[in-house]
Amino acid sequence: MILLSVIIPTRNRGTLLQLALQSLQTQTLSADSFEVLVIDNGSTDNTKQIVAAFQKKLGNIRYFFDPTPGLHVGRHLGMKMAKSKILVYADDDIKAFPTWLEGIAESFQDQKVALVGGKNLPKFESDPPDWILKMWEKNKNGERILGYLSILDLGDTKKVIPPYHVFGCNFSIRKSVLLEAGGFHPDAMPQELIRYRGDGETHVSRFIEKEKMQAIYNPEASLYHIVPKERLTEEYFRKRAYLQGISDSYTKIRNDVHNRVFKANHLIWLLRLYRKKWQLYLNKQRRLFEKSWDEGYSMHQNTSRKDKNLYKWIIQEHYMDD
Repeated sequence: MILLSVIIPTRNRGTLLQLALQSLQTQTLSADSFEVLVIDNGSTDNTKQIVAAFQKKLGNIRYFFDPTPGLHVGRHLGMKMAKSKILVYADDDIKAFPTWLEGIAESFQDQKVALVGGKNLPKFESDPPDWILKMWEKNKNGERILGYLSILDLGDTKKVIPPYHVFGCNFSIRKSVLLEAGGFHPDAMPQELIRYRGDGETHVSRFIEKEKMQAIYNPEASLYHIVPKERLTEEYFRKRAYLQGISDSYTKIRNDVHNRVFKANHLIWLLRLYRKKWQLYLNKQRRLFEKSWDEGYSMHQNTSRKDKNLYKWIIQEHYMDD
């Protein structure tokens, strides 16, 4: 019986995908209890061959190809093709704990649970600079959260958490809830289509919060998230802030259409942890990141006012048919 459907969208990252699939070979949950769906969003590398090699080892992997741009496309195709009612979304740059899937399956035994996450621990490719390590320090609750790198550690106790603390690289949800939410919004668009970026899984988390559904943190349902050296720079954080500005502009436009209150979240995870001796330096970084966010937000607001097709894209009801 298939308890879980693991869905991994990917594009031209065969080497990383190989590491992710290797970690699924050592799961404590029986291989007969889960399937793996690799959704190839237009790769030109050896992704298909890598999946074929693992099909001989695991036997529970299926491969699908759809060149249509956008992470939401791969996520929705995985949802449509999944055999299970529990969807386990993961990025292609993760390495799962052996207990990852068993922890997820155990959490969903409680019918009140809509969403499950765990630790997303960093696997740094190089030593991070001190300012990133300061951001990754524990807060007063003993928790560590750094959303711009998609890393998170909420401790070693299973507990109810805000749905926003379940990141997209480790995002397990009931299919019925995802359908009720209207699916995912656009995310991870290629640079030439960046104006079509949306707010991804944040929309789904917002729906779960509004409907007062339960999100669970289970430390058994944890993984490592690979952080390449290119992301350990101010340049990357500024780029990430720019993209968040686009996402927040997208959310603002949709909320205006439905008369909802908008709260920008561009710095929710940024710079919340620092000591006095770092305050001056990090305040300088904060200004740089805020400037990048402003640039992304302004670009998207201005473009959406001029481009009627973009505006129609932003306000459409859902994206499950794209």
